[in-house]
Amino acid sequence: MSRPLDVAIVNGTVVDGTGAPRRRADVGITDGRVTVIGQTGLDIGPDTEVIDARDCWVTPGFIDVHTHYDAEVLVAPALSESLRHGVTTVVTGNCSLSAVYSDPVDVADLFSRVEALPRAAVIDALQSSADEWDGPQAWARAIDERHLGPNVASFLGHSDLRASTMGLGRSTESSQRPTRDEMSAMEGELEKALDAGFLGLSTMTNPWDKLDGDRYRSRSLPSTHATWREYRRLHKVLRRRDSILQSIPNLNTRYDMAFFLMTSSGLGRKPLKTSLLAAADPKSAPLLFAAFGPMAWVTNRLLRGRFRWQHLPTTFQVHADGIDLVVFEEFGAGRAA
Repeated sequence: MSRPLDVAIVNGTVVDGTGAPRRRADVGITDGRVTVIGQTGLDIGPDTEVIDARDCWVTPGFIDVHTHYDAEVLVAPALSESLRHGVTTVVTGNCSLSAVYSDPVDVADLFSRVEALPRAAVIDALQSSADEWDGPQAWARAIDERHLGPNVASFLGHSDLRASTMGLGRSTESSQRPTRDEMSAMEGELEKALDAGFLGLSTMTNPWDKLDGDRYRSRSLPSTHATWREYRRLHKVLRRRDSILQSIPNLNTRYDMAFFLMTSSGLGRKPLKTSLLAAADPKSAPLLFAAFGPMAWVTNRLLRGRFRWQHLPTTFQVHADGIDLVVFEEFGAGRAA
């Protein structure tokens, strides 16, 4: 005799994520796992929680692969705005930004203007938790100990890593390069993050996003000042560890997209799993938009890479009430500020 279900979701329209047509079905869950999907015959016992999903869609939990919850998760770990939209896993540490190694003021200067967050609130959130971690292993433990809504995974941000190693000032001067010891230190700290379960490294080559604060205001993020030689040293660690590179190309010149495609290549070596964010509007950049598919096909099929675009496949509208908007930095006036 089978064990009654813990949870039964009945009368819903199931969209299972496989590409199959949506259908009316019931879903049974045991020990936190979906164990049956069918139209009749669920084993419902007296202690089974029954959820009537009539007029609702029943889907797998969505994975939001690009968030900047690094500060918010510390003070509002339920991340209820994501749960409301059916998201059950979020990924932080994108775009070279994380809060693992740098001190609270430096992290606030890295994040606040890029993400249109109140700088004082970011500093307060980080300072209230600053004694909880001194590296990636302790950071991961501090996150796990909170009452999380969704699951949380993270990249290590290159700007965070670079600023903590070189200092925020030197790391945002293009004339400055990490010393041999500093480069070795960054490789070692990346290894520690991967040991702690981080997904990989996020970098940034697009110069639009700027620092907040009074010390180095309007300088581009530290990661944008790195050379490809520095990137390659860190990519080598990721490749060896079978980890992931997340990045954004230079949207002024765009040609460095080719460098990322070649970076992912597996010709004569292990391919590097690469996720490249490029929100090309099919209306304003139709040729580039049309080239995305062929470029990925060439990289993955002919160059034996493991490359994915991270991009919205359709047009979208932006609703805002002024310059306190994340994408303001991406307008001409924002980039010039």
